[in-house]
Amino acid sequence: QGLNISNPFAGIYMPDLDDVKKRKPISIDNIKKIQAACRKEDDDIRWAISLISDTGMRLSEAIGLRREDIVIDGEVPFVVIKGNSKRRLKTKQSERIVPLVGSSLWAAKRLLKYGGDDFLFERYNKGGSTNANSASGALNKWIKFITGDRVVIHSFRHSMRDRLRAVECPSDVIDQIGGWSKGSIGQNYGDGYAVSILWKWMDGGFGQ
Repeated sequence: QGLNISNPFAGIYMPDLDDVKKRKPISIDNIKKIQAACRKEDDDIRWAISLISDTGMRLSEAIGLRREDIVIDGEVPFVVIKGNSKRRLKTKQSERIVPLVGSSLWAAKRLLKYGGDDFLFERYNKGGSTNANSASGALNKWIKFITGDRVVIHSFRHSMRDRLRAVECPSDVIDQIGGWSKGSIGQNYGDGYAVSILWKWMDGGFGQ
């Protein structure tokens, strides 16, 4: 209509009040404490926590895994993180392969033995989509009970960067492991670093 209408909110500055609560990483001591308690409890909730603890996966990525996504019979065991009919990934860069080490490898073996025939966490995949929110409350409550600290399941993801930095892992390798890199990784080794290189940095508990 030829109307010259300017945005009344253009140029408004929103000051930083410095009131955002930053998620805390989980300390190495608490990670070990949680992992030991997971092996003692040995159920699907604890398998999810263990799987995340040494991979840095998002909760929805772990809960939405299918049996075909875990490969442990090769030279390097790994998990393939990709979208499926019940769970989309947060970004295209989230599609990746992550080596399985430590407690995550233990959890993967338990899931392959006792998990669902298709989706490994059956009770969180009964509807049309993966119900990660349902799992989140139970996992976070138990983690806080074990550690006595104000940390949540997503804190493992923050800890992953710190643990890899501690062994002087290159930043682009860290990005690929966590799915923060710009490129995507297919079901096979794909672009970027081979899974054997990623495993080299993650094996041995990140220098714990």
